[in-house]
Amino acid sequence: MSRSSVPKPGGAGATSPVLLGLLGLAGFAALLEVLPRLGILPAEYFPPTSTIANALVDEIGRPAFWTAFGDTLRTWATGLLISVVGGVVLGVVIGAVPFLRAATASTIEFLRPIPSVALIPLAVVLLGTGMDSTLLLVVYASFWQVLVQVLHGVADVDPVAKETAHSYRLGRWARVRYLVWPTTLPYAMTGIRLAASVALILTITGELIIGSPGLGREIAVAQSSGAVPAMYALVVVTGLIGVVANLVTRTAERRVLVWHPSVRKEVPV
Repeated sequence: MSRSSVPKPGGAGATSPVLLGLLGLAGFAALLEVLPRLGILPAEYFPPTSTIANALVDEIGRPAFWTAFGDTLRTWATGLLISVVGGVVLGVVIGAVPFLRAATASTIEFLRPIPSVALIPLAVVLLGTGMDSTLLLVVYASFWQVLVQVLHGVADVDPVAKETAHSYRLGRWARVRYLVWPTTLPYAMTGIRLAASVALILTITGELIIGSPGLGREIAVAQSSGAVPAMYALVVVTGLIGVVANLVTRTAERRVLVWHPSVRKEVPV
């Protein structure tokens, strides 16, 4: 085989990852359509894909669905925003001051592993069963994802660069802007991407268990009332939200870090 006939990555001989993903989803949907109809899976618990699709169309036509959809997005976005701002600011401040880093290290390592769901009784007692309780869980779980990544980023600043900045007598804010932040930004973007997924998981979990407004509560209501196709349809919606959130954060990461070696790609010859 000649060298020119070997397919190059991204060329005509390469298969798009997006296409492979869509083919995988199509295959799973076809399998879920066939297995219940053949009796291999109980249809009352695993309805066919077409039944779930019809239930999804019915849900989309209900005003209550869009209200719950908006409540979930609002809780998720608000919790994520608070977590990102708090995690970045505190991460840079704590990481840039050695005394604060040493003084808070044990506290962070103690609090970070505590599961957010363990705080549900406390959240309900303090804030009731409204959206604020779920928001507390979302912020608590997502905040650590950002904070820890930012702390790692601040600690990764090149010592030689630090000495150079010191020799040029750069002020504290100048060092943060031109030295600490460029090094920390890739870590922060990773933390934001992780926090976006964790925030969505805790949003749905809080709505399911606490009963605060949103898609999670609608899933619980559909399950308790025996509306299994509607329950699966709502689960599909939450999955789609997760996919879109992941795509958005990855796209933002590539655009923000277009200068970084981990993102920059070689131009094919």
